[in-house]
Amino acid sequence: MMKILIVDDHILFREGLTTLLDAQPDIQVAGTADSVASCIEVAQSVKPDIILMDFTLPDGTGLEATKALLKELPEIKIVFLTMHEDDERLFDAIRAGAKGYLLKNIPVSKLLSFLRGVEQGEAALSGKMTAKILEQFAQTPPQSSSKSSGVFARLTPRELQVLRELSTGATNQEIARKLVISERTVKNHVSNILAKLNLKNRYEASAFARQHGLKR
Repeated sequence: MMKILIVDDHILFREGLTTLLDAQPDIQVAGTADSVASCIEVAQSVKPDIILMDFTLPDGTGLEATKALLKELPEIKIVFLTMHEDDERLFDAIRAGAKGYLLKNIPVSKLLSFLRGVEQGEAALSGKMTAKILEQFAQTPPQSSSKSSGVFARLTPRELQVLRELSTGATNQEIARKLVISERTVKNHVSNILAKLNLKNRYEASAFARQHGLKR
């Protein structure tokens, strides 16, 4: 059962989303919060798998809550669910360690699909948000090839294969099919890659690979 914490300062939105999510057989809304302070308090108490985080809160921002929570509870996956579409907030959220950034006008079916994907280690980003991230990183000058080769020295040959596929935006399922391995094995490789390269999520890994000239 996937445990969700909803963080939003609008009570009607919280209650409506709670009703929608609780109707799913594999999802339980473990708690709700309406501020940075209450978010941290409830998260420490219920230990959710995923937090749906609004960006603007009465006593601060979801960004501040994300940074504080991931220091204490790094295993929690945080997905921003907000009305803010600007690039700066998107990039700040991803840099802070968020596993996704979704807009509140998303259809329920897509939200549910993204949540289940996040539970399996994937990121929750719409095509438009993904394009913004790729465009941003594409503007960053690549490192020299001599430096790049050393960057990946700690990765195994199989991890390099997985990273090459990540750089194309492939999902765990697609990578598993391409390399003829299980999705669980792919997930383990992705976790190892992130740890070895000191990256927060698969989108950072994808951008990092392209910046350093890693090609399929």
